Amino acid sequence: MSTPLSVEIFIIGNEILIGDIQDTNTNWLCREIDRIGGRVERAVVLRDEEQVIADELKAALARGADVIITSGGLGPTADDLSLAAVARGAGLPLLLHQQALRMIRQRYDELTAQGVLSLGGLNPAREKMAWLPEGALPLHNPVGTAPAVLLSVGQTCIISLPGVPSELKGIFNSSLQPFLLETFRGGSSLHRTITVASNDESIMEPVLSRVVNHHPSIYIKSLARTLGESQEIDITLTSVGDDPPALKDLLKAALRELQQGLDELAISHREKQDHGAI
Repeated sequence: MSTPLSVEIFIIGNEILIGDIQDTNTNWLCREIDRIGGRVERAVVLRDEEQVIADELKAALARGADVIITSGGLGPTADDLSLAAVARGAGLPLLLHQQALRMIRQRYDELTAQGVLSLGGLNPAREKMAWLPEGALPLHNPVGTAPAVLLSVGQTCIISLPGVPSELKGIFNSSLQPFLLETFRGGSSLHRTITVASNDESIMEPVLSRVVNHHPSIYIKSLARTLGESQEIDITLTSVGDDPPALKDLLKAALRELQQGLDELAISHREKQDHGAI
């Protein structure tokens, strides 16, 4: 099986860091990336500062991330700096993209015709959203007005998405899909969860360590709960790759050994139905 593509996520916006808005995009993106067989290595929240974003991008490129996803900062106002920051971090000029300009004009005209907005066409603030890093491609936004942007820098692909969750999801599930299907090439992840009748991870640690050592390609995680809330702990097993039958076999073997180890400790357990169940 091939190694899962590494993904880094940058959530951009002062409104998140001061607590005005709760970030839900990270959780949603992590689930979606995991579902298609990617591996999220890092997710950070950044201020709307061009140099800060550019520095983080340079660091991710230096780490060799396969895919970088930015969320937020694509709008028409002065604090929407993501594309300028991506251009700076990638060492590229920011250029007016004619296709993006047409897409923006069309969306504003459509929304005006629907009575959603009062004025169609372009103005300087709207034109700002069409200035993209050199070599970038705009992607249709079926919900809002700012196009998403796709940019290749060496072996890394940078995806810039709006921060509004409905727009981010709309793009991810529509115009971004051809790229995702081609890039992740049918990757998938399979999961199993067992609920264990014990709230003490230390008792189970020898069994968990043994299974981890014997099955290095399986990610195993015990999900501890606040002591006193429950007498149970969930243990999840995850297998990621592009060969589903092989993933199932690996997951079955690890699950079998984990169950045997728990039986040796006389700890009862039961399986849960998970997506990608074997």
